[in-house]
Amino acid sequence: MVRSVRFADGVATIIADAGGLGRSAAAQLQKELETAASAVPGVAEVRVGLMADKPKRRIVAVGSGKGGVGKSTLTANLAVALVGMGRKVGVVDADIYGPSQVMLLDPARGRPRAEGKTLIPVECEFGVRLLSMAQLIEGGKAIAWRGPMVGQALTQMMEADWGDADLILVDLPPGTGDVQLTMLQKFKPDGAVIVTTPQDLALIDATRAIDLFSQAQIPVVGIVENMAGYICPHCGEGSDPFGRGGAEAAARALGHAFLGRVPLDMAIRVASDTGQPPAANDSEQGRNFAGIAQKLTEWLDRPAG
Repeated sequence: MVRSVRFADGVATIIADAGGLGRSAAAQLQKELETAASAVPGVAEVRVGLMADKPKRRIVAVGSGKGGVGKSTLTANLAVALVGMGRKVGVVDADIYGPSQVMLLDPARGRPRAEGKTLIPVECEFGVRLLSMAQLIEGGKAIAWRGPMVGQALTQMMEADWGDADLILVDLPPGTGDVQLTMLQKFKPDGAVIVTTPQDLALIDATRAIDLFSQAQIPVVGIVENMAGYICPHCGEGSDPFGRGGAEAAARALGHAFLGRVPLDMAIRVASDTGQPPAANDSEQGRNFAGIAQKLTEWLDRPAG
């Protein structure tokens, strides 16, 4: 890692390559170089300069026009599926007032460390790095903050030390408020995934979310239809309590990709409540999320332009 060493008038100057290292590892490298150089006879002062390439990190926002459509569950499972495909993924739980990613990904409630003002995300069981307000406050406590404080919290999470993560998924709150505006204006995501249920009411709100991203010139990766169909665990008969195909039809009408369907399934609910995302295994439920993750990967890996 050492690229050059210069010694003059008792001062040792060392230039080292810290590319690919997170802040913690870079700080450790600097300390080790200073210790080693200080032990050399005649060295009175050590100056260490670290070179690091800015990580090429992509940001994908997961949004919806309304709450209760399963956006957080989709985000968590997408992250787990993408890690299984070889990506290094972080999740920002940007739903400041109603954070839920801790339950989905880290029920043990690990706490992030801080180096100065920089947060170090928690690495969850499934290889996903996570930051959420639920990690930073006492469980069950309400967060009653005005817009500027919410923006500061989002900024601190986005600007955390994500190490070598090459993709950050941002679980946005429902609607088109302060958090969305801060995300779009300050961090300019590479793309957005829209989650909706099949019924007309949810699709109307999803269309508003799409319009917000369009106004900010953020590409829409595609639309996911959640709670699409239900199989009775007793008789095995299928039904569509929220309708079926509405999101696919809306995607076609709006000129966006349809990324896939996720059924209304008791197994997904139980797994989510216990912090065991279905995408972590090869179950039928896990394969639904893996298919959506594959389409997102293809979108991320497509040639520029």
